[in-house]
Order: sequence, then structure tokens, then C-alpha cells
Amino acid sequence: MKVVLLAGGMGTRIQEESEYRPKPMVEIGGMPILWHIMKEYSFYGYNEFIVCAGYKQHMIKKWFADYFVYTSDITFDFTQKNRMIVHDQFTEPWRVTVVDTGLETMTGGRIRRVRKYLGDGPFLLTYGDGVCDVNVNRLVEFHKSHGKIATLTSVLQKQSKGILNIGIDNTVRAFREKSIKDNAYINAGYMVIDPKVLDYISGDDCTIEQDVLPLLAEQGELMSYRHEGFWGCMDTLREKMELESLWAQNKAPWKVW
Repeated sequence: MKVVLLAGGMGTRIQEESEYRPKPMVEIGGMPILWHIMKEYSFYGYNEFIVCAGYKQHMIKKWFADYFVYTSDITFDFTQKNRMIVHDQFTEPWRVTVVDTGLETMTGGRIRRVRKYLGDGPFLLTYGDGVCDVNVNRLVEFHKSHGKIATLTSVLQKQSKGILNIGIDNTVRAFREKSIKDNAYINAGYMVIDPKVLDYISGDDCTIEQDVLPLLAEQGELMSYRHEGFWGCMDTLREKMELESLWAQNKAPWKVW
């Protein structure tokens, strides 16, 4: 099963960092948050990734191209015609396809643009700015058990995010406007998607959050996998520093590898 990572936005709410690099490349503990997310999925055996890039997409491609440089000891021997020797080269068991899905393309449109790389089966989907300690294998098992088109991971949060109305049977019935006073389940990403969802995406201006998921909820085709553990989103510099602090203290719940 392939993992699709939405990594193309400008990250305007964390402009202190995103002015210089794509938001998914903002570092936690010296490594991009995108790397942290991929390490999570890889721990559960999902090693084929499709990165939906956009804003400063060349930086994401360059980082993967030079990954072995960042993770290995290297000798630069200028006496031997600028020879470079890589010591104990470390590689991940990953196959990564980075796709330029456009600068202004919305989330649904980005998924539509990578359609040819997805194959015929369900795929995993999440955002490139949030980490979670959800058990991905159990999430996939839950998705397979109910037979609906899509499953999202929901977490209980007391903050101003989009709110989900979830039934007793875990069916997502509706989305509603967010409120700063809400203490409710929100969409944390970490989704499992059937290829049928692509038929709901009309073009580049289509969003997963406002166009596709609410429609699936109306049709009874969207299920919630309730996660009671950790989820952290890096929307702001403050949230970035909170994740950085957890990592520095060796208390990062998402570090399951």
C-alpha cells in the first residue's frame, strides 16, 4: 500500500520558517518533519511514498537526492581529484516519488495529479506537517473491515480545527464550523483512501477538506478511526517549538521506530 504525503502548501502560518523552505522540510531534531512522518509509516512496513510537492518543490527533491550525504560520514579527498568517499552509507528501505503538483493547487487537486502513480488499490494519505503515534496497521485493518470508501483518523482536541460529527458506529455524519471553545474530534489526517475517491475530485481547485470529505460524510462513505493517543500539528512556530522540545527530551510519542 502506497503512502501519499501532501507537501505542497506554502505554510503561511509558520512564515518564519516557510519563507525559506517548504513547510514539510521544517526540521524537528535536525530532520524535516516529513522524514519523521515517513519513519512512522516505514516502522509499520509502508515504504513506498508519493510526495505531492509544490511550493519550493526543488528543495524536497534535492534533500532526497542528497539523503545519503546527510546520514553518512564522508571524506572529501582534495588530493585525489576531489574524490568523495562515503563511509558506512545508510539508506532507508524507501521508494520515493516526488511530484510537482503545482504552486496553487488545492489538496484534492494534488491527489488527482499523482493519480498515475497510485495503482488500483487503496492508499494511505496524510498531511506533511503532522505527527501521530497511531498504529497504522490497525488503522488499515479497520478500514478493510467496514467496506466504506474512506477512513480518517480522528483525535480529541481542544482547539480551533474543523469539527467532526461522528456517530456511535464511527460513521462521520458531517463536518461543522470550528469554535475556539470546542473540545471535539477533529480530522488528524492519517487516512486510508479507496481509489473511488478520485472520482469526487473535479480539478486543481478541489479540496479534500471542504469538498470531498463532507460529501463522503453525507453519503455515509466516510468512517472515523478514533485515536486516543498523541497527535501534533505544526501549524505555527509555537507548535514547532513544542514538537522540538518533545524530541529534545526524548519524549516524542511519534518516535515508534
